[in-house]
Amino acid sequence: MEDEALDWQELTNLTRGQPFTVERVRLDSGVAIEGAFELPQLAQLSAEDQVFVTAFVRCHGSIKEMERIFGVSYPTIKSRLNRITQALDFVETDPAPSRADVIERLRRGEITAEQALSELEGSP
Repeated sequence: MEDEALDWQELTNLTRGQPFTVERVRLDSGVAIEGAFELPQLAQLSAEDQVFVTAFVRCHGSIKEMERIFGVSYPTIKSRLNRITQALDFVETDPAPSRADVIERLRRGEITAEQALSELEGSP
């Protein structure tokens, strides 16, 4: 596994942060798959940022622990997190309510008909 991590870092260094497309994947079983594969967002980060994100996840998001691990101040950790955040697209964590939820809230009188229509117009 460590050799694979070094190979990945070598590839990251070789591309110098430029975007690239993986066109062939070979599994340990010998099966090869060809096509255009987009790298996962985290794999597109620099090796240093990948280490930073891994440390952040391992310490359960504790900035105090990150300060201790990296020997830097709170503002330095926050600044780096903000920079990494700008490089990542985020998945919607507050999805629109389902049609059934909106109708049920309307039925219970929790929202007005206008509010229900507004929410339903934003629903898939």
